[in-house]
Amino acid sequence: MGDLLLVRHGETEWSASGRHTSRTDPPLTRRGEEQAKSLAPLLADRTFALVLTSPLARAVRTAELAGLYGAVPDPDLREWDYGAYEGVRTVEIHRTRPDWYLWNDGVPPGPAGHPGESPTEVGQRADRVLSRIEPALAGGDVVLVAHAHFLRVLTARRLGLAPADGRLFQLATGTLSRLSTEHGRPVIAGWNAGAVR
Repeated sequence: MGDLLLVRHGETEWSASGRHTSRTDPPLTRRGEEQAKSLAPLLADRTFALVLTSPLARAVRTAELAGLYGAVPDPDLREWDYGAYEGVRTVEIHRTRPDWYLWNDGVPPGPAGHPGESPTEVGQRADRVLSRIEPALAGGDVVLVAHAHFLRVLTARRLGLAPADGRLFQLATGTLSRLSTEHGRPVIAGWNAGAVR
């Protein structure tokens, strides 16, 4: 059984300022590009059975800069749909909803085509990804390049936890994390590795 490697895209202006970013696709900052490049040596000695990336440019660019050429875009790897909270910072939400917590409350609907997602709905996408990559993991390592909240939910699901338990796994921009197995069961073998912080 191979390892499942998770790469969070490098920093963008929106991630640096704490704005919820799903469908909006700001480019990597200079720092974000350096973060992505710093992952290349951590990935260089591995051979991958499968490399998937979110279709959003910030993830695709991170994959390229990290030396993960030929990554296949997978729409299920997109970030949590933040609905009406797209581009809004948590501190701003708390002005009108002081007890709001993404992992419990989800988000209100946004414009047409962006109804927002609950933790359960994001978990269903994560489960689809995990199901699709299972055959590749049987043959080697798999790497996914995507977004913080989605990868946190995917981690929870891989470990057999509820989607909302993704709240337990803080994930920094431009980092590499590794899910492996021990005695046939999924474990976290490395988390938030990266040279540029």
